[in-house]
Amino acid sequence: MPTDDQGGVRSIDEYIATFPADIQERLQAVRATIKAAAPDAVERMSYQMPAFALDGILVYFAAWKNHIGLYPASGDVPIAFKEQLSRYETSKGSVRFPLSEPLPLDLISEIVKFRVAENLDRVAAKSRDKKA
Repeated sequence: MPTDDQGGVRSIDEYIATFPADIQERLQAVRATIKAAAPDAVERMSYQMPAFALDGILVYFAAWKNHIGLYPASGDVPIAFKEQLSRYETSKGSVRFPLSEPLPLDLISEIVKFRVAENLDRVAAKSRDKKA
């Protein structure tokens, strides 16, 4: 398998292919949900995890032994989605979706759209600051 300079996989396809079929299906579902919520985002590998970027990283995701992790590149997500995330294990920068439960794809889509808006607002604010 082709790897990057640190010995890791170079693409999301390669990353997903390293998992058993049932986990691959879950990862592909997360990937498709992110693509649909942020169609202009670019896929990349970052920190050995799949990531989507649009004016900066939007989210990372990864498979683990007992969960699929979603890592929004914003500390505001756990606050903004506190009620919806209350049934999941969270920290400032991560949400863990247990493998024993269906993936909340609608919630993942909402989080990604929130992150798109955050990134676009940040870029617009920087642009306004430069003009001022």
